[in-house]
Amino acid sequence: MKKILIVDDDAEFRLNLTEVLTGAGYRTESAASAQEAIARSEEEEFDIILLDFMMPKMNGIDSLRTLRRVRPKVKVIMITAFATVENAVDAMKKGASDYISKPFKIEALLTTIRRVLEEAKFEVCVNNPDFDRTLSSLANPIRRNIIKLLHARENMRLMEITRELGIDDHTKVVFHLKLLKEAGIVEQDKEKSYSLAKEGKRTIDCLRMLENYLPL
Repeated sequence: MKKILIVDDDAEFRLNLTEVLTGAGYRTESAASAQEAIARSEEEEFDIILLDFMMPKMNGIDSLRTLRRVRPKVKVIMITAFATVENAVDAMKKGASDYISKPFKIEALLTTIRRVLEEAKFEVCVNNPDFDRTLSSLANPIRRNIIKLLHARENMRLMEITRELGIDDHTKVVFHLKLLKEAGIVEQDKEKSYSLAKEGKRTIDCLRMLENYLPL
């Protein structure tokens, strides 16, 4: 379950947002100031920080760099009542992933959160040291379908995979399985059954990202 930190000096706003996000299936924590948010971030990890632009003492923009330094992988969505192009550009330069303007519709916020979480998954794929090899493995539709099959069925033998793919020549499947094994995506047990390796299970998210963003 993804965890979100809500940072706003308005207690009622924090409470309302907590109820909405909890109802949407997220774990939430809250902070009443940028200083408290920094302290909370030092203690625990969050997937997303919803950060109010205007707060007393230290505003959201001023705290952005510190939050990103404390937790480089955290995604920050700025919440502002004064949305301007200049503010948005400044926030992005300092590490924000996106921003949303008050007043906003709940569905617009949830859509923004989902998009930022999807982008975070894609970044994990791209920052993988073996990304070039993984991308090469996913470039072929037969290999993509093999990965999907093994994700759905967990363990399959060669002829099962061949039948499911509707391929007459099983040697073609052997060829693609060999490439997937060399890439560390597929592994084979003593019973000659194929399954996704640890890297293969991570590749599923990359595959979904690529299919969402690219015309594969």
